[in-house]
Formats: sequence, structure tokens, C-alpha cells
Amino acid sequence: MTLTQAQQDLLIDTVRAAAKAEILPRFRNLAASDIRAKTKPDDLVTEADLAAEARITAAVHDAFPDAMVLGEEAASLDPTLRTQAAEADLALIIDPVDGTWNFANGLATFGVILAATRYGIPVFGLLYDVVMDDWVLAAGNGAVMAAPDQSARALSTASVKPLDQLTGFIHLDLMEKSVQEQMAATLPRFNRTFMLRCSCHEYRLLAQGAVDFCLSGMLNPWDHAAGVHAVAQAGGVARLIDGRAYHTGITTGYLLTASSEEVWQKVAAELPFLH
Repeated sequence: MTLTQAQQDLLIDTVRAAAKAEILPRFRNLAASDIRAKTKPDDLVTEADLAAEARITAAVHDAFPDAMVLGEEAASLDPTLRTQAAEADLALIIDPVDGTWNFANGLATFGVILAATRYGIPVFGLLYDVVMDDWVLAAGNGAVMAAPDQSARALSTASVKPLDQLTGFIHLDLMEKSVQEQMAATLPRFNRTFMLRCSCHEYRLLAQGAVDFCLSGMLNPWDHAAGVHAVAQAGGVARLIDGRAYHTGITTGYLLTASSEEVWQKVAAELPFLH
């Protein structure tokens, strides 16, 4: 199942309109009362998250009345929605402000993520940069970078490199403490590892060939479904470190997304403690 061009355009327009109306006006303009913690002090939600999700959800429901719609903030209130989305013939998954900590602290590294899945398998991914008003799009025929009034540019992941020249994102702080200790010992084997606290921009950079891999142990579908699809469409590989294919219904494990099968194997070989 693929989305028509008209459906893709509608989703892009919906995300751009929500960003213009609900997110940008609040950037660096939030009162303390507009920000609250969810599961822990640095897991934040803002009025921008809530307003943007409500606006996008309403528009998506109107355009796709038979689809399951899963928003990050809705799922925090009703976790069963995640299972429903993973089992749906068509699910549309929304991260209204990805990188909320950055957004709430005035950093411009945030975005909007929207994915479409069929029975838990991504078939469409949109990674939107709110500040720059451009987006990475993957709809089944490659990944492109696009912006208003500009021709779309095809994306390709990075070429294969030796292990000590690989750069990647490792979500170290989101892993169990015991795993962090083992993971930290592997970091000097790579050229550079870091994280942006924003899956939207991490996957954009991976799809563009700027970095080589991304490793995450927190498998929220609103963080990963669109990016996994974009990287795969740009020539990369994404699956769980234990070999399972990516599926939005998987809740535990470590997701490794890489620029190629060879790079995936190189990185996975350094992480036997995650298998």
C-alpha cells in the first residue's frame, strides 16, 4: 500500500500549517506554565506539542477516516493505542514536536515526524524541520529532501568506511546503567558518537549521508518509523540488533539503523552484549 501524491501533499501541508500556527509562535516564547514533565524531569511536554498534535490529528482523521491515528501525547494517556496502531491496516503516527527538550530550552534542533504504517511496517515517512521549512520525504520510491518552490533532491546514505572512521548517534543516556558501562567502553572504537535529543534530525542526517549509523534502545514508533523508512529508501538498513525486522509493535530491544548492510554488520559486531 502506498499513499497517492495527493495524500502525500495533504500530509505535508497539514504538518507545515500546524508548525506555522502552533509551534513556531511558541518557540522561545513559552511561559513556565506551558511546560511540564511527563515520566521524568527531562521528559517534557509543552503547549506546542499538545496544540500541534490536536491540529494534525483532526486533519488526518478528516482525510483518512478509516485509518488509526497515533499521536505521542495521546499514547502517553492511553498506551493501548500503540498496540492498535501496530495492528492496523493503515496507521498514521505523529510526533508533534520531536526534540521537545531542545524546543523548550530554545534550541532549534527539533521537528515534526509523521509516519504511515501498514500492519506495523512503515510505508511513508516525513521528517520536517520547522525552523527551515524543509523536509525529508520517503514514500516508497526513494528518499528526497524538499522545500517550497525547490526541486526535490534525491538522498543517498554514506559510503562504507573502516570502523574507526564511522560516526553515529548512540542514545547512551536512554539505556540501562549496566548497558551504559559496557557501551561506553566501545565508543573509542568509532570516529565519533553523540546524540541530538531529536530523532527527526538524526534520521535526516543519516539519510543524507552525513553520519553512518544510529543506535537506540527506546523504541517509540513516533520516534523511529518515519526515519527507518527514510534511511532504508536512501539505501540504508534498519533492524533490531538481534536480527528482527523493524516493526512498530516491538517495544523492547535495540534498533540499529545504518548506511548499508556492511556498516550495520561492522557496528553490530562491536555490540555482542546487546544480543
